[in-house]
Amino acid sequence: MLSMFGEAFEDVPTYTAKQPDDRYLEGLLSNDNFIAVAALAGSQVIGGLAAYVLPKFEQARSELYIYDLAVDTAYRRQGVATALIEKLRKLATARGIYVIFVQADHGDDPAIALYTKLGVREDVLHFDIPPFDSAAPAS
Repeated sequence: MLSMFGEAFEDVPTYTAKQPDDRYLEGLLSNDNFIAVAALAGSQVIGGLAAYVLPKFEQARSELYIYDLAVDTAYRRQGVATALIEKLRKLATARGIYVIFVQADHGDDPAIALYTKLGVREDVLHFDIPPFDSAAPAS
């Protein structure tokens, strides 16, 4: 799935150069706060999503954030992404999660159309703030 993400996002190094070892992946996949869903054609991964459960502070409930969602270019516009999200919706319902959210970049019209079809759009700003020990200087 990581290789497919790298190709789909046109960022192969990020998704393939330092892939985690089996021990790390086993820990991640056994964690209740991480969900991975893959779409297969035979043994080939043609789509996938990675999502994180975010327990909330203000109420005893959780949100689910779709962090990565991609479909191999040869399989796009065939309902694969919608099927992945529908599977995630079932998993979220079973876990009592009250909302699933995802973000899309301006100009990513296919993603915006998909998410608009499935949910309510909110226009927000997203900021990446590096930790102090990051290579980026603190301001």
